[in-house]
Amino acid sequence: MAFQELMLALVAVADALMLGNVEQNMMSAVSLATQVQFIQNMILYTVVSALGVLGAQYLGKGDRKSYDSLFGLALRLSAAVSVLFFIGCFFFPRQLMLIFTNEPELISLGAEYLKIAGFSYLLTGITRCYLITMKLSGHATMAAMISTAAVLLNIFGNAVFILGLLGVTPMGVEGAAVSTLIARIVEFLWAFTVSTFGKKFIRPSFKGLISRNKVLSKDFYVILWPLLLAGLMWGIGFTSYSAFMGHLGGDAAAANAVAAIVRDVVCCVCNGLAGAAGVMVGNELGVGALDKGKQYGIRLAKIAFVCGFGSTVVMLAATPLLMNMVKLTDNARKLFIGMMLIMSVYMIGRAVNTIIINGVFSAGGDTKFDMYSLAVTMWGFAVPLAFLGTFVFGWHPLVVYACTCLDEVGKIPWVMIHFRKYKWVKDLTRSDAADGLSNP
Repeated sequence: MAFQELMLALVAVADALMLGNVEQNMMSAVSLATQVQFIQNMILYTVVSALGVLGAQYLGKGDRKSYDSLFGLALRLSAAVSVLFFIGCFFFPRQLMLIFTNEPELISLGAEYLKIAGFSYLLTGITRCYLITMKLSGHATMAAMISTAAVLLNIFGNAVFILGLLGVTPMGVEGAAVSTLIARIVEFLWAFTVSTFGKKFIRPSFKGLISRNKVLSKDFYVILWPLLLAGLMWGIGFTSYSAFMGHLGGDAAAANAVAAIVRDVVCCVCNGLAGAAGVMVGNELGVGALDKGKQYGIRLAKIAFVCGFGSTVVMLAATPLLMNMVKLTDNARKLFIGMMLIMSVYMIGRAVNTIIINGVFSAGGDTKFDMYSLAVTMWGFAVPLAFLGTFVFGWHPLVVYACTCLDEVGKIPWVMIHFRKYKWVKDLTRSDAADGLSNP
């Protein structure tokens, strides 16, 4: 799972390095434009996470019929979200870019990217449902293989369409969008084919698309709504951070774009461990092995801290390397170094919170905690301070950036206190879940 997250993060790395070697504004524009997809991914993540929370427990229990109903529900919701974001990107790209920057050139370049990349957003949600099914059923390797192939294809496509490899006329930001679209099409077709026709793979029944299980739907939404609200709070808050940088000038936007890429690559290990934690702990809780699930959670919490401090070392080591790989102005380079130093501390909190909240807590259905913690730390402190620093007080970009990193570090004590209450040690399954089928 960690390897799959790494492969997904490398797409952003390839975009930045290739566009950054062509023009700084192209890199900045695409970085800001992809914040739209970031919000979409946050919403889809909550839907797939709800499927993962209940699905891990029901599959651990061996109840395939209930899982089919959950899969159908998640697929319907994911498809609806994907269509809405496609409409926004295709018909209103400039309006979306105005949210993130007031630089005319960045708006124009970002709009070009969104109009093409928006088509790939149609497939993202459906593909995620199939990939999470593979992970929950013990086929994480195949899921990683599919995502890896799509990433490699995306990177090769970037080289062809951005840099003009194989004699193709360089297309700039449009080339980045085209390569993303091709990769998403291949990823979807492969995931669907393997899940439908592959031996020993779970073949989700399409009955769940045309029928509704009232009992499971109720349980699904009980898990989903806190995840969705937390995801939106985190996604919109995190996107606003990029918007603040975009309104502090082109150099701040460029430095933040590169720093964000490094952050996403380093976070892939945390995201992979969180995904593994959800499956491992959820499977044990689903079969009633609460003590074993609790022990798994305790071990994963210790691993989270090791991962956090290890991430700090990686951030510091990566700084001089990236300085020589991306073309930045002198001022942007200074800002980038400062951002990396700040982020090296931020990563400790990010690793601990991701693994424990998104992995361990969610596995037992404890999804409300994240919502409450984000309301206090992100929206009570980090976002207001960064907003005031950007638009009212005119603080230095690094001071504003430091404000955006307050939430993750500040949550650590609160997270650990809640962890030791062990409210997440729960069996969420029902013995009569399969009896709740009805027509939609």
